[in-house]
Amino acid sequence: MEVSPALQDYVEKRLAKLEKYFDSDIEANVTMSIARESHIVEVTISIDGLLLRGEELSPDMYASIDSVVDKLERQTHKYKTKINRKLRQKGLKELNEQFAASPAEADFEPGIVKTKRFVMKPMPVEEAILQMDLLGHNFFVFNNADTEEINVVYKRKDGNYGLIEPTE
Repeated sequence: MEVSPALQDYVEKRLAKLEKYFDSDIEANVTMSIARESHIVEVTISIDGLLLRGEELSPDMYASIDSVVDKLERQTHKYKTKINRKLRQKGLKELNEQFAASPAEADFEPGIVKTKRFVMKPMPVEEAILQMDLLGHNFFVFNNADTEEINVVYKRKDGNYGLIEPTE
């Protein structure tokens, strides 16, 4: 869809609300679309290696923008609060020791419990989607035969598929 200047200003003003959580300026990728009578807003923000993503849909584009910014603000606040609380309570040295300790010795933190290794033969995107569906997974990592890069296909909430391609 073509974005009006008023809509663009509104998005920029709403996203500026997140700048208070970070020391540097933030850069956001915003996608707005209309499907049937739903106004969909997707926002992806990459800050210091942290990836924030939100997607909302509603009958009104402005309401979708408000909802997705609120969602991103909750994600950001939760992340910053968790890190700051740990730093205040334990100090940086003790925090590093906690992460090095076994889960039985420290408070439970989610972690990697299984590692899979597999051969990735080059395949087109359509074959990757077929493989994903056959395995019953909601995402699939593969070597894209067309681009010769590692890609990820995933199943979206709306039943369609998404493709993640690396960029520099």
